[in-house]
Amino acid sequence: MDEPKEKLQEIAESMGVGHFHRHVFLCLGPDCCDAAAGQQAWDVLKRELKDRGLSLGRGPTACYRTKASCLRICTGGPILVVYPEGTWYHGMTAERIPVFVEQHLVQGKPIEEWIFARNPLPQAGKTDCDGT
Repeated sequence: MDEPKEKLQEIAESMGVGHFHRHVFLCLGPDCCDAAAGQQAWDVLKRELKDRGLSLGRGPTACYRTKASCLRICTGGPILVVYPEGTWYHGMTAERIPVFVEQHLVQGKPIEEWIFARNPLPQAGKTDCDGT
């Protein structure tokens, strides 16, 4: 059943859609990581974002989160990717998540030793992902 557009807009506004500065995807796929370890990492990510006020959809560090069943890496997980900067992290266990939230999301300092790839989204008015 299709929801009326107004209802969808109301839900989106209540969630802060349109006000987030980052979107974090955490892969919990069975080929990526142990199911229990992945779920623990997800639970810690949710708690950390909430406790730090990052999941409210307002402000310069507002962050949306999505649990993914596959990011197609399928090893070294849990895998986490942050957009718009497109920073890909490996081994994002429950123990690493609080450090990631503080350093990357709050302080804006990616954790180089945990990063294995980068693929930023294009900036407005640019055609390539490298900003040109």
